[in-house]
Amino acid sequence: MENEEKFRLDNQLCFAFYACSREIIKLYRPILAELDLTYTQYITMLALWEKDGVPVKELGARLYLDSGTLTPLLKKLESSGYITRTRNKSDERNLVIQLTEEGRRLKEKAETIPERLVECTNAAPEEVISLRDQIQSLLRKMDSPT
Repeated sequence: MENEEKFRLDNQLCFAFYACSREIIKLYRPILAELDLTYTQYITMLALWEKDGVPVKELGARLYLDSGTLTPLLKKLESSGYITRTRNKSDERNLVIQLTEEGRRLKEKAETIPERLVECTNAAPEEVISLRDQIQSLLRKMDSPT
């Protein structure tokens, strides 16, 4: 690639991911508004529906979120009645996040979100799945020690 070309914005991997991420989150907004959730609250609930009763540190690592972002988000989900935050009995320094019954019921209301989002992309479901798998593969490579 020529020197001029490698510095073009459209040739940057980071910009392609950044722009696509912003557009995908924008597509989620009206769908999630029906449940009164933000995108970050939604992915937090997805992680908890997958594995309930997790320490805050583990949840933050799973979501790639730092405690400064996660703490206010968890407080909001708690005030909405979807989760509880309790001290770990064996280590008081650690908070454990658990779904409430209302938080578990929210999963039923969210059941159609993945399909609705794929429809909004105007791409075939197979394309979306293939792209997701490629991105996850790249992420695993970046997460693994060199």
